[in-house]
Amino acid sequence: MMISLTEQGFDPGPLLSGFCCGRAETGAVASFTGLARGEGGATKVLELEAYPGFTEAQIGAIAEAAKARFELHDLMIVHRIGKIAPGEPIVFVATAAAHRRAAFEACDYLMDYLKSRAPFWKKEHGPDGARWIEPRDEDHADIARWA
Repeated sequence: MMISLTEQGFDPGPLLSGFCCGRAETGAVASFTGLARGEGGATKVLELEAYPGFTEAQIGAIAEAAKARFELHDLMIVHRIGKIAPGEPIVFVATAAAHRRAAFEACDYLMDYLKSRAPFWKKEHGPDGARWIEPRDEDHADIARWA
């Protein structure tokens, strides 16, 4: 299991290739890559803040829960922090399981958590200044379906 917060950009292709390598007993790998949106020019830069150590520990706890709940062989989470330009990857999640349904559902579950409950603070910078972003009602509804 790997959880990484990074200020450096990343290419999801090599991450996925490396994650899949040597999995002779894994029947399915699901992945998700989230990209920063420009919001029609309203967002020039997305900025994410996290508390070092604390944020990783919180994500690690939900990752362990996902691993047990979906009987995962493995998982990987890479999440950007700092300043991110539109079109750049923000998050990469990969899950490995014996069967596809578990891999898909675990990936979805982890993304719902990261979007609505992970301890990140998000700010959009645009032509009209900066504004903090809170999870939307849809984000809370998405995570609620796993209760």
